[in-house]
Amino acid sequence: MSRKTRARHVIPRLPVLVAAVSAVVLALGLMGVALAASSPSPTAADDGGRTILRVGWMQEPDNLNPFVGYQANNYVVWHMNYDFLVGFDDKDLGPRPELATEWEVSPDGKVWTFTLRDDATWQDGEPVTASDVAFTFNYVIENELHNLATYTDSITRAEAVDDTHVKIYTSAPKANMLRTLVPILPEHIWSKVSGKAASTSYQNAPPIIGNGPFQVVEWSRGKYMRLVANKDYWGGAPKVDEVIFDFYTNADTMLQDLKLGVIDGAVDVSMAGFKQLQGTPGITMNEATSWSFNELAMNCYDNPDSKGNPVLLDVRFRQAVNYAVDREKVAKVAFQGFAVPGSTVIVPASDYHWEPPADQAFTYDPEKARQILDDAGYKDVDGDGVRETPQGKPLTLRLYATNDSVANQTAGKLIVGWLRDVGVKLDLQVMSFGALMDVQYEYTGDTFTPNWDMCVLYWMNEVDPNFMLNVFTPEQIQGWSDSNWTDPEYSKLNVRQMETIDPAERLPLVQEMQRIFYEDAAYAVLVYPHQLEAYNTRDWQGWVSVPSDAPDGEQGAVLYSLNNIDTYRFVEPKSAGATGGSSTWVLPVVIAVIVAVVAAVVLVRRRRGHAETEAG
Repeated sequence: MSRKTRARHVIPRLPVLVAAVSAVVLALGLMGVALAASSPSPTAADDGGRTILRVGWMQEPDNLNPFVGYQANNYVVWHMNYDFLVGFDDKDLGPRPELATEWEVSPDGKVWTFTLRDDATWQDGEPVTASDVAFTFNYVIENELHNLATYTDSITRAEAVDDTHVKIYTSAPKANMLRTLVPILPEHIWSKVSGKAASTSYQNAPPIIGNGPFQVVEWSRGKYMRLVANKDYWGGAPKVDEVIFDFYTNADTMLQDLKLGVIDGAVDVSMAGFKQLQGTPGITMNEATSWSFNELAMNCYDNPDSKGNPVLLDVRFRQAVNYAVDREKVAKVAFQGFAVPGSTVIVPASDYHWEPPADQAFTYDPEKARQILDDAGYKDVDGDGVRETPQGKPLTLRLYATNDSVANQTAGKLIVGWLRDVGVKLDLQVMSFGALMDVQYEYTGDTFTPNWDMCVLYWMNEVDPNFMLNVFTPEQIQGWSDSNWTDPEYSKLNVRQMETIDPAERLPLVQEMQRIFYEDAAYAVLVYPHQLEAYNTRDWQGWVSVPSDAPDGEQGAVLYSLNNIDTYRFVEPKSAGATGGSSTWVLPVVIAVIVAVVAAVVLVRRRRGHAETEAG
């Protein structure tokens, strides 16, 4: 039917108006459904005018107990809830006063004296004193609490001199004393928790009593975590009333919620989503310089109890693997260009990074990999395309990747192909992060029996290199280490770098350690991935990038960093009436519906008049 023919029919007024009104009702109903669906927590739906910032995370913290949790995002939450002695300067990540206002070290470098602010209180109203600081450090030391042990190494004891002064004694100078990520805990609460419980069963369930700018008050696992502002914080109350971290399992859903205004920021944005969102009005995309790296780790546990393939104990084999891997392609394909090729375990953003000279670098060279394998006696004797060991066993190994990273899975597939090209067969298995931890830290009875060969994983560096360097020491086998690699010379240098306070004297020690680890090839550091974030700058202001004076071509993180919680302290709505976490699309839709209604009525009148004219 043509438009002209349709226009000749007289259009009854009432049915059309009813239809128009029905459309409005339906639209408003759908908006109501959408609004209801957009509120993962009951607190956001009934905010009472409170200012709420909602941020989406693709990874949920694993535990709020600082002695049990091991994921990097735990530190973000802990630092929001607890002060450290010393914080991070937004400009350059240097030390800045936090709970301590000043500090000094003895001439021999073994006694540190911290002066504490006198206006800090716990979130239950109790004052924060030097006794709390001394208790925290002594608690970690006396109970050998593994998670924070790398921060307290060489500390022998802590002593409260008075309410605002604490002395920390060390057995040797301690280079990372001002970079210890130890949350200061309230003695009147944690003294009731045994060391055994702290390292195993204690959950530290909300509401958590801390002294930081926020307090964790609610955690609905798999859904959200809610933090309320500490209005009595010594540094001033945050400019939002609440921060809610919403946990997602689907990156596309998270980005859709960001576009709809359900959340105000998104962490770990997918690479495809990042490209799609670029240029979206009101949403700022941040490709932050990486403090992390993704690696191909190899099980180097030199013990008869290991269930790893013994071929990985051969440095020649590990070096061949390093030459067989195309890091440029991992960055380009697996990470879609949002990464740069990797080399060493201390990232380029660090002042302590060592970059291997060109003649020492593991460049992509499959022919060299084949030659190394040939020279080491790994040859394809039976001609099936898979090399055998000198003992006649085929070079078939297990490769694991976690299901929370598409990039790591893609990298794993690429590695399977590259290793096949040089005569090594890999069986790629994708599993959850928890399942991978289970095989990496498997025990048979009380005996450590790591049951894996290779895996694609990731690490986040801290500002100070000490933690990352300590991962590869004998003390961290069965602990933080995911390679079980050790070296006597490396360990000796590690002791020296930990005791060298002067950065200029420390630098060559740290770089030499990187060289040793690099050449022994327990890892193939694949890439330094960029951190992809997105946040709403249409309705919010005060987002803080750390470091703010990053070198040319680099960009600090805003939403997610071990070193930055200031965004959550200082972000605020641009308009006084904004409450955050709201569906900003509602008003435009309402306006559109009203316009549609008016247009429908006008159209009815026009069509009716026109039809009656033609009919007459």
